[in-house]
Amino acid sequence: MTQGSGLVALVDDDADLLHATTQLLELAGFTVIGFDNAEAALGVVDRNFEGVVVSDIRMPGMNGLQLFDRVKAVDPDLPVILVTGHGDVDLAVAALKDGVYDFIPKPYAGERLVEALKRASEKRRLVMENRRLREAAALAADGMPLIGEALAIRRLRETLRQIADMDVDVLVEGETGTGKEVVADLLHRWGRRRAKPFVALNCGALPETVIESELFGHEAGAFTGAQRRRIGSIEHSSGGTLFLDEIESMPPALQVKLLRVLETRSLTPLGSNETRRLDLRVVAATKVDLGRQDQRGDFREDLYFRLNVVMLRIPPLRERRGDIEMLFGHFLGKAAERFGRPVAKVNAAVSHHLQSHDWPGNVRELAHFADRVALGLGPDEETRSSPPRSPAPAAALPERVGHYEAQLIRDALRDHAGDVRGAIDALGVPRKTFYDKLKRYGIAASDFRPS
Repeated sequence: MTQGSGLVALVDDDADLLHATTQLLELAGFTVIGFDNAEAALGVVDRNFEGVVVSDIRMPGMNGLQLFDRVKAVDPDLPVILVTGHGDVDLAVAALKDGVYDFIPKPYAGERLVEALKRASEKRRLVMENRRLREAAALAADGMPLIGEALAIRRLRETLRQIADMDVDVLVEGETGTGKEVVADLLHRWGRRRAKPFVALNCGALPETVIESELFGHEAGAFTGAQRRRIGSIEHSSGGTLFLDEIESMPPALQVKLLRVLETRSLTPLGSNETRRLDLRVVAATKVDLGRQDQRGDFREDLYFRLNVVMLRIPPLRERRGDIEMLFGHFLGKAAERFGRPVAKVNAAVSHHLQSHDWPGNVRELAHFADRVALGLGPDEETRSSPPRSPAPAAALPERVGHYEAQLIRDALRDHAGDVRGAIDALGVPRKTFYDKLKRYGIAASDFRPS
């Protein structure tokens, strides 16, 4: 029997047939996730599923044809192969016209299923590769480093696409350096407001005496020194996007005024009696959890709820370690181009630093590290010339256990060159558990396979 490779979601309510077919496909080189009902399979099969679905037609509850309809709604490009009894051939032929990849009538030779799966797996591989290339090209064209294959980042990009044209205020939460302004800028670029101004204001960088005028504007003579009329950031952003970074730093007195602007979509500049209507879309960013009273401080709860129409969380780099090398390669190429130098080779010391460092400064710190490597200043040189870094605060026990577990999974995938079956055997966990953990930690097995 010829060898295949790839992931298969196998659905059959007959336990003996499910077991036998799983063994057949694993011997042929496939990684199989078995399900005894269609509903369970839908919990794993989504748009990012990199494999093929094989299902029996006759099953209690949701049958194979209904499963195909659900899969097609999730991703029309996901191949589905139906296994049919003699009386179901007409149904399967009709399903072929509706987009089913193939059908195999019972009884069938194992080679027939394996060959169909090889072709379907190759098609799926090409579809997923093309999607990643198109997405990377679009991001590169934007000049935005919101790249990565971690589940949280893929979902974040999908959400940005979905809400870019919606006139809803957005609250972006993330640690320093995770890319909150990048997210705000993409919301602007990908939406209908892109032809209008993107206005960014850091609420923590301006003194309280200045920020009110910066935000709301003023008329000439409104206060001592106001010799000319000034259009504030809020009014200037009308029709476009207003990005308020470090919103938690906004003085309490201005929070009241901002809340009224958000509720009425209008403002009255200092020194004026004229109310001006606004076509406003606000994206606010915070590095603390404003939903928690102990972190909110003197930030108004009603303003938090008004801003929190859509909440987006950007994960820190330590929670998506599988993306570090990809991001570093992106920044290294950009740095080489900017400095007019050839792209530096990544030596063992650089690779070790990429994987072992906790990156408290997140993506911004990684970009600066890439700049130094591009200039020939690797980790060894930095160690000799820089004082030792104070240790980061210890993470909570569940987070440390999660980091350790994710690293064990990465090590197993690296040791087996991305072969999922080998990694599962080495770790001694059920297939379903393994795939659940891949999703939880944003790990893509394909990242560990040879090019």
